[in-house]
Amino acid sequence: MTKVVLIRHGQTIWNQDGKYQGHTDVELSPEGREQARKLRLRFQSDQIDAFYASDLSRAMETACIVAEGRGVPVVPVPALRELNFGVWEGMTYREILAGYRDMAERWYSDPSGITIPNGETFETLKERSYHIIRELVAHHPGQTMLVVSHGGTIRAIICAVLGLDIKSIWSFRQDNTAVNVIDFYEQRAVLSLLNDTHHLGM
Repeated sequence: MTKVVLIRHGQTIWNQDGKYQGHTDVELSPEGREQARKLRLRFQSDQIDAFYASDLSRAMETACIVAEGRGVPVVPVPALRELNFGVWEGMTYREILAGYRDMAERWYSDPSGITIPNGETFETLKERSYHIIRELVAHHPGQTMLVVSHGGTIRAIICAVLGLDIKSIWSFRQDNTAVNVIDFYEQRAVLSLLNDTHHLGM
């Protein structure tokens, strides 16, 4: 069995402001760095054989803080990036509704058929992110990987693991530094932990 510890990055200023980030490279806020330090404490006694992260700085920095002192490099993986929100990046939900109400409402009710202008679909995100996860699992048989990614990306991977339609992507909450665990066996993958943030109370 190969274990994938799948974590959403720490908080950013854009998270605080409710702005869609997507591929925009937004750094962690001071609060986000503190959240990552609490993650490091949570995993300090755990065996982790490999660290991977989206190449965006908010994910890389979160992973590097958790990996600090282990002597194991964090490998950047562009395929683990968040959904490309296109023209919506940098906008709040209220601003998106003001300019793209019909598209936004359809996107939330059934995101499978909606492509944000200059962006990508959740189906594309699901394909690219789950494909790379399976590749990483194949490279680490019987080991534990810690992977830091993004809310939308993690939701898409969970949909793939559970065999769910992408319509279910809004059914999973993903808080900043939420921990999810997926156990990959030879015949199937099992979601054994979802959106756990108990470390933030440490």
